[in-house]
This record gives sequence, structure tokens and C-alpha cells, in this order.
Amino acid sequence: MEGNSNRGQLVIIGGAEDRQGDCTVLREFVRCAGGTKAKIAVMTAATSLPGEVGEDYIRIFERLGVESVRVVDTDRREDSDRPENLEIIEEATGAFFTGGDQARIIEYIKGTKLDELLHKRNAEGMVVGGTSAGAAMMPDIMIIEGDSETNPRADAVEMGVGMAFLPGIVIDQHFAQRGRLGRLIAALVQQPAVLGFGIDEDTAIVVDGDIVKIIGSGSVTVVDESGATYNNLDEVLKDEAIAVCGVKLHILPHGFSFNLKTRQPMTSGANRPTAIAG
Repeated sequence: MEGNSNRGQLVIIGGAEDRQGDCTVLREFVRCAGGTKAKIAVMTAATSLPGEVGEDYIRIFERLGVESVRVVDTDRREDSDRPENLEIIEEATGAFFTGGDQARIIEYIKGTKLDELLHKRNAEGMVVGGTSAGAAMMPDIMIIEGDSETNPRADAVEMGVGMAFLPGIVIDQHFAQRGRLGRLIAALVQQPAVLGFGIDEDTAIVVDGDIVKIIGSGSVTVVDESGATYNNLDEVLKDEAIAVCGVKLHILPHGFSFNLKTRQPMTSGANRPTAIAG
């Protein structure tokens, strides 16, 4: 990622985050966005139940002591150019994308004034978070849909344009719960990206410059294809199994970090991440 020290963090959640108990993952998003002084914009584009989902997150964020929570409702593409929605983002310290269908986020927001403003505000320091579909949309090329519990196949995953908050990376969510290693590897082999993050439920990655911190009750599976020695993608038909050799795999739970520049996992002792020899 670009070394812009002012750029806001990304809080990318694997879905099904705890909303009743300690709310560890959502607390981290709120802290990143300014704590009790945070002004949160809840982005409901992905869900077909924006009123219900929006109200749910308003209750949660208010319970955590957030100063202001407002919903940016984009049921139609035209809503992404409405001045009142743009004003909410101008004033927000954090924008949070709910779950649902990531294709709806692209359909209603990509290429609009709202899209442009979200990236501008993130560059200025606004935190951008998202869960499930709101996580999937973070890369420049995202997973639209695909098969779970499968070996890597050319047709195991469908890719499309994403929102490009985290370019050059592939994100998959509900990872361990839905057995999605096969489709993440299939996505990586077919895309220019060399790093994939499979994020478990109630787990998040917090991206701050080149450092990715893991928080939550599950783990993050990092697939590094940069050193791959072989794949047979040029030889297989659409529904045939993909072979790939020389891929690195890291499993990182809460408290560990990952350096995007060096592609090395790190421990986080005394708030000073230390590289783990590989």
C-alpha cells in the first residue's frame, strides 16, 4: 500500500461479528474511528433490508458510546449522488459497510460521487470498515461468489471489480466456517494479486499502512502465492482441478500481525511487531 501516514485504517471483518457480548471487533472499529468522539456512517448498500440492518448497527454503536451514528441509504444508484448522503461522509470519522451482497455495493456506489468521496476521506484519515459483503468489496478485484468446501477449480470462483480500498489483495470471509480455502487459492491463481486473506467469522484484519493486525475470536489464513513454482491453469478446462505448488500459508490468530511489504507474519509483543523468521 501507499505509505500515506494520514490514510485511515481499514477494518475488514469476516462476518458474523459479536454484536451482543464484548463486541471486540466492533469496539476496535469504533476505537480506530475516534472512540466516543467517533461519527459513524453506516453504509447499507449491500443489504436488501437497509432499515432493519441500519437500526441494528445504530443501536450497537450507540451502546458503545459513539457520538453520532447516521445511515447512508443507497437503495438506488442515484442515492449515491444525493447531497445529504455526501454530507454524512464529509463529517464522518468512520464509514461502516454492512453485510449482504457485495455486488449491490458495486452496482449502487462504484463510480459515483459517493465512491469518490469515500476514497478522498479515507486518504484524509477516515476509517473504512466492513463485514462479510462489506469485507469482500475491499480489494480492486473482489470475489463476487463461488463454491465453498471445494478443491481449487477454475470455475470455483467468480471475480469482478471491487471498491479498491485495498488493491492487490484478495479477501474472502466466513472462511473456516464455510471451508473456503479452495476458492481463495483458485481466485489467487487466476488474478494478478499474490496475497489472499481468508478471514474467519467474528475476526478482523486492521490495515494500517503496511501493517495488518489480527483481532477477534478466530484466525486469519494468509495465502502467499508470490513464490509459487507451478500451476496448471493454462492446461485445465473450466471445471477441472487446479494444481499449484510452492504456495506459503500462514494461520494468524488474535494478537499477530502481517507486513504487506515484506510479506512476513509478526508477533506483537509490547506494541512493537517483530518479524517471525520464515
